[in-house]
Amino acid sequence: MEKVFASWSGGKDCCLSLHRATKKGMDVSYLVNMVTADGKRSCSHGMSAAVVKKQAEALGIPIVQKPTTNDNYADVFTATLKELRQEGVTGGVFGDIDFNPHREWIENICAPAGIKPYLPLWLEDQSKLMEEFIAAGYKAVIVAVRADLLGKEVLGRTIDKEFLKYIEGLNKGITPCGEAGEFHSLVIDGPLFKKRLVIEESEKVTRGDHHFLEILKTDVKTK
Repeated sequence: MEKVFASWSGGKDCCLSLHRATKKGMDVSYLVNMVTADGKRSCSHGMSAAVVKKQAEALGIPIVQKPTTNDNYADVFTATLKELRQEGVTGGVFGDIDFNPHREWIENICAPAGIKPYLPLWLEDQSKLMEEFIAAGYKAVIVAVRADLLGKEVLGRTIDKEFLKYIEGLNKGITPCGEAGEFHSLVIDGPLFKKRLVIEESEKVTRGDHHFLEILKTDVKTK
């Protein structure tokens, strides 16, 4: 059984990749989540770092969160992978689907650490990926949207078949997985979760050109 880590944003794509990796018999020993220099937010989707840590607790998988800046992000990521390599981790699981420049970045960041990258979702049909995610029993909510495409009313909405029909019906070219950054999600429950993540308090805010569900209080509860 290969020991791997999962690059973790807290969203549906990395979760589906984790799901597939586990089904293939990989031992996902860590989640890796880069955070801002002050340690308060995840670099990927602007999610509270504390919320992502709580999500990892619900999953029952240790999480490694390292503070970074735009200038040292790549160096910190590689250094983190080298540390994991010393602990026997030989592979990394990523949730990317079709953005070639980022795949190249992943390969370049993993190579110096002796880590083999795995991209379980690469170039697959996004609609089918969403259907698989939903059918598997995962529950995710919308936590960020591009303000020019979606309104605040979408924040907190569960990703289900009705949501997929909704974004398709808008005729705004929104991809099913939001791969172009149209929306981001937070997975709160599913087959791999030992417990469920409960959002107890939140508010809707706008920062720059995005609307966010600012999660103020969470808890982890028995299913």
